[in-house]
Amino acid sequence: MEVDCIPFKETGYFSKLICDYLDQRKDLQPFYNRFPLPENFAEQIKEKEANYASAHRATLVQSLRKQYKGITISEHTEANLTALNAKNTFTVVTGHQLNLFTGPLYFLYKIVSTINLTKELGRLYPDHQFVPVYWMATEDHDFDEINYFNLNGKKVQWNRSASGAVGMLDTKGLDVVFETVSAELGKTGNAESLKALFKQAYLEHSNLTEATRYLVNELFGEHGLVIVDGDDIALKRLLVPYAEKDIFEQIPFQKVTESIGALEQVSPDYKVQVNPREINYFYLKEGLRERIVEEGGTYQVLNTDLKFSEQELREELYAHPERFSPNVIARPLYQEVILPNLTYIGGGGELAYWLELKSYFNAMDITFPMLLLRNSALVITEKQAEKIERLNLKVAHLFLKQNTFINKKIREISNIDIDFSPQKKYLEEQFKHLYELAAETDKSFLGAVKAQEVKQKKGLDALEKRLLKAQKRKLKDQVIRMTDIQNELFPNKSLQERQLNFSELYLELGKGLIPSLLDSLDPFSGAFSILKY
Repeated sequence: MEVDCIPFKETGYFSKLICDYLDQRKDLQPFYNRFPLPENFAEQIKEKEANYASAHRATLVQSLRKQYKGITISEHTEANLTALNAKNTFTVVTGHQLNLFTGPLYFLYKIVSTINLTKELGRLYPDHQFVPVYWMATEDHDFDEINYFNLNGKKVQWNRSASGAVGMLDTKGLDVVFETVSAELGKTGNAESLKALFKQAYLEHSNLTEATRYLVNELFGEHGLVIVDGDDIALKRLLVPYAEKDIFEQIPFQKVTESIGALEQVSPDYKVQVNPREINYFYLKEGLRERIVEEGGTYQVLNTDLKFSEQELREELYAHPERFSPNVIARPLYQEVILPNLTYIGGGGELAYWLELKSYFNAMDITFPMLLLRNSALVITEKQAEKIERLNLKVAHLFLKQNTFINKKIREISNIDIDFSPQKKYLEEQFKHLYELAAETDKSFLGAVKAQEVKQKKGLDALEKRLLKAQKRKLKDQVIRMTDIQNELFPNKSLQERQLNFSELYLELGKGLIPSLLDSLDPFSGAFSILKY
């Protein structure tokens, strides 16, 4: 693939907070540990090595061995599982929901970023070993967010009732989805490979956790990816002391609330991504994941009859840690407690809430990971690239909102000048003299002069818009072609990576898709990638 890029801030798709973070704004430095530059990993390694409980390694590897039981794994993944026992081995983590057939395309980009970063760190720090990890969000309970994917502009959906953690859901009904997918994919060689992958993952495994583990292992296992399921009793036992401080002392609620206030002081444009709760844990059983709340000394599981005294809840936590499921605030800490992790790789929304968490980590005496924005990409075919060139466009133009994009290009290609800025400037100069005249003669006329200026400027704006509209009609064919190419590459007026499923690219590139992405995406690029094939 040919690779080009544009700065994230020029795409218009990333928040001010994330753009400021990428610019390493000084005021944001208290909210993260170290910025993910290659040279900063040496200190991160030292800190994590000193802070990470070495006894956790044996528990981690033992749990992972159980989770991989019955699954064929690559030599590379086997080597990485073994390496996790060693004191000089560290992880790089990304996490994601159990979206049907991976969901949006950026799921692949997250894992590619993670694998590539471990490769680069291995080159930079040869005395250490680095393992890429995908954290499955098996305990998430928002089924409506994960039960579909888009294929050829159509929504392929798994229709069923669901409650509790999605990882526990059986795969009932996915045979019907498979029939839909098969009909839509066609009968090419690559289509048959995709059908087989879907069938083996979802029709030959009993629940969504097992299906997703199989699917991701098939896609990335040869590159050494290790897949972690946090819904594990042995791993949850390591979380118990931290869950106690959350449930009974409300430390994360206090610290994250303070951090949100501090972020708002840095800039009122920073939007709060997630708000902490007094208790950041759910009670988890099959078919049930409900919040734990405290009222008057009694701890209740919402929407159930379950109630505990403080002593009873402590006993439940120690006896059944697997029944306590961390929410979006507590889960990042869980990850960093059980893994010898250096870096979390996520999208803009994820990093925004991670930036709320550092003081909470400090209070819990857990090393805060480095935060790296995942790779983002727009994939363009050679045919689409030729269309863009024939229309005398730059790819960066296509990131503009459609109306802005069309107006900008019409102004550029029109054979008449549609920009009335000179007339507006002349008008302002004329009114400047009228203001001076009114001030010297009768100041009561200042209001009338101002009203007349506003009226005439509005008149010029209206004329400019009418002229622009007329030129759009005149250049209708070009407008249609420009709109068509933008709609192709930005389906539903959104980033391609948020709409397309990987299967559409796989139909074209087959097994070469993931190697091509691994070769093309640089985790340290700091820019939005444009990939042409």
